Amino acid sequence: MHIVEREAGDLVRIKGLMRREHDAEQRDRLRAAALAVEQVETAEIQRMLGRSRGFVQRWAYAYRDGGIAAIARQPHPGKPPRLHPSRHEQLRARLDAGPREGDGVCTLRARDVQRILDQEFGVRYSLQAVYDTLHRVGYSCLAPRPRHEKQDLEAQRKFSQESAPLLSAPSVRLLLRTAGSCAPSSWTRPASASRAR
Repeated sequence: MHIVEREAGDLVRIKGLMRREHDAEQRDRLRAAALAVEQVETAEIQRMLGRSRGFVQRWAYAYRDGGIAAIARQPHPGKPPRLHPSRHEQLRARLDAGPREGDGVCTLRARDVQRILDQEFGVRYSLQAVYDTLHRVGYSCLAPRPRHEKQDLEAQRKFSQESAPLLSAPSVRLLLRTAGSCAPSSWTRPASASRAR
């Protein structure tokens, strides 16, 4: 196998990429190309990398034919989303508007968003895909607990301050400790402190 540098300095650039690469397989691809440029025999490269002859030749020849770009990591975009990114703004506007009368809920949850995507956008998603889409659109799953429309905050305050039967007054000992009184703030008994000496 006779591989030479396509451009001056390629070997130095490949070695730099090798040092920064975290993926072992990609690093071996780069090493195979670098060793081939250094005129190391195929069998020796195989032994050094612990790879097959086909692996070594495939990446050495990829460098020979296409340069560093041919052995660089290629992006794997994956499957395109069902809800086109151009419709993300519509979904965001629908969710920011809150639940409608026909939704039958006081706050939208993932199941409700799943139904909205199906009925209003014509896109069927699994529940996990709904969470992924919400994250992609800019929402997070952490949110304060919703307040019901019939909730009476004044009645809750009155109950907790005036008539809560199971809520006791703060401990006198705790009040003394936190108020900075002259009382000793140690948790040890007075007699046990002298024994420690």
